[in-house]
Amino acid sequence: MNSRRLKSIFVLTALGCCLYGIASQWPSIVDALSRMSPSALVGALAAGLAGLGCWMLGWRALLAGCGAPLPVRATTRIMFLGQLGKYVPGSVWALVGQVELARPYGVARTASASATVLAMATTVATGCLTAAAALPLTSAEALRAYWWAAALTPVLLACLHPRVVTWALNLALRLVRRPVLDSAVPARAMAAAVAWTLLGWLFFAVHLWLLAPSGSVLLAGGAYALAYVVGFLVILAPGGLGAREAALVLALGPVMGQADALVLALASRAVLTIADLIWAGVGRLQKAPQESPRSGNQPAPRGLVPEDDHRLEETS
Repeated sequence: MNSRRLKSIFVLTALGCCLYGIASQWPSIVDALSRMSPSALVGALAAGLAGLGCWMLGWRALLAGCGAPLPVRATTRIMFLGQLGKYVPGSVWALVGQVELARPYGVARTASASATVLAMATTVATGCLTAAAALPLTSAEALRAYWWAAALTPVLLACLHPRVVTWALNLALRLVRRPVLDSAVPARAMAAAVAWTLLGWLFFAVHLWLLAPSGSVLLAGGAYALAYVVGFLVILAPGGLGAREAALVLALGPVMGQADALVLALASRAVLTIADLIWAGVGRLQKAPQESPRSGNQPAPRGLVPEDDHRLEETS
């Protein structure tokens, strides 16, 4: 079976898991959405699309920092089709999807995998920072339950220093017997990724605030960041399904009541799932480069690999 067919199977499987997640909660989602005004839903969807777009640009900055710069259209296709893998049970499918979808563009697996791992670390670190800044505004109960978000923030932010990042990536590459980085990940790339990710958190705060404008944007941002990080860390939950909603209810329940917080959580889940599907549709419209046979004129791998990368791959 050729690689193009395998990628199509991956995308279709991930899409099926995503739709199944919606169908399994369909009555509750319909009820939640029916309580929202159309203008709030449209605004929240626009903010969610913008937030995801910012995170894509952050991943693109990291990919360039790993030696594999790509145009925005190519990055859109790779990231958002690959990100459908987060709806498949397990914790690695989004990473695997992005790595393999980047191959036709000549991006070495080490470069795309490193950029994706760094993007995940950046998202969690800045998410903890956002939650820690607003956590006292949610509730004392949320603060007691998720005190570790504030405690981990300075540690995680320190881990984003280019030297620490480079050391960690080299350690991981040695463990899988891949070539190590011959230079540090540029500070400019890390700074750009952090800036884009923080801007994304702002848009996600707006999306939640539009669905429940009774609170502040800061409160919505802290609660959503906390819930997202919790959902991300519960690796057995596809796309954080259930875990994110539970954390959001715990954070916002004391402020707006648990019933209303659950409605808000379900509406947010539906809106952001639609945003994921829209971005995946946009990515699907971007034409992928033609893959050449292994013996043909396949683009040379770019990013974090020396010229003998082909030999290393063939022996692995």
